[in-house]
Amino acid sequence: MKKVIFVDRDGTILSEPLDEQIDSFEKFEFVPGAISGLKAVTGLGYEIVMVSNQDGLGTDSYPWDAFLPTHNLMLKTLEGEGVTFDDILIDKSFPEDNAPTRKPRTGMLGKYLDGSYDMGASFVIGDRDTDMQLADNIGARGLRLGELDWTQIVEEIRSSARSAVIARKTAETDIYVRLDLDGNGESCIDSGLKFLNHMLSQLVHHGGISLVVKCKGDLEVDEHHTIEDIGIALGEAVLKALGDKRGIERYGFALPMDESAALVLLDFGGRSELVWDVVFTREYVGDVPTEMFRHFFKSFCDAAKCNLRVETAGENNHHIAEAIFKAFARSLRQAARRNVFSYELPSSKGML
Repeated sequence: MKKVIFVDRDGTILSEPLDEQIDSFEKFEFVPGAISGLKAVTGLGYEIVMVSNQDGLGTDSYPWDAFLPTHNLMLKTLEGEGVTFDDILIDKSFPEDNAPTRKPRTGMLGKYLDGSYDMGASFVIGDRDTDMQLADNIGARGLRLGELDWTQIVEEIRSSARSAVIARKTAETDIYVRLDLDGNGESCIDSGLKFLNHMLSQLVHHGGISLVVKCKGDLEVDEHHTIEDIGIALGEAVLKALGDKRGIERYGFALPMDESAALVLLDFGGRSELVWDVVFTREYVGDVPTEMFRHFFKSFCDAAKCNLRVETAGENNHHIAEAIFKAFARSLRQAARRNVFSYELPSSKGML
């Protein structure tokens, strides 16, 4: 489903003068952080829509022509910084008109409330009670300027954008994965395999993520489908949560554990490859066949479109497996780390 960010104008993008009418260049001034903030949330997969109450636009008292020069200057300035609006909605009524189009009423929003937009994943940015009431009325999240500055607003939106839900149901497994790369939310692992639960929990503790995995698999057949399909679903979730990958670190980590050691090199470069230099001397660790660890990571790589190199040394098979998952978690944490104000794609190719 599509997502949208509704942004108020006066007091949120432009500083609001005492008479609340930006009808001359002398009154024209951007709110600190607004330009860089709007640029930072551009390209995250949201439509950006301006929604503004402007008392009496088009009337004799406040003719639209008086506002056009400053309005157009704002749009031109933002466009020069790479910020454009997908839609601009301006209500021209007075408060006493009780018009259905006036915020916090939802009459202006029209097509955005037809069910094709995920309001629960959308935002309203504004500086007034009416903006926050609008957010409540449409089921979106309200971010109030004044309680938050533009830097904090950007952090909230960009962090929320790094989450994903994958529901994958086949004749062999029924899997639900919810992932947040920035660790905002609960974690619960129930794969049906106790040792796999233990390994996946390492991703939470050492990867700095929140993760919910629920799987009902055909374990009466064997463990293969459960482990493979969880790897696929987790990889799909990571790929989706990474979004356009701008500002991420991209690359990987190494880790020792007791007598064992694991080297995990990770690259979210958009291509899939697994190099697996691991030797297990037991058929099972706990309730997981050791041959399935390689298959889990191969499934993840294919779904996440990443390169992964895993090398180990050691004697205790439990330690080897755990070292791999911990090193992978740390590698994921490092590679997915993002500077929220970095717009650079970590590739000379111009795409990942």
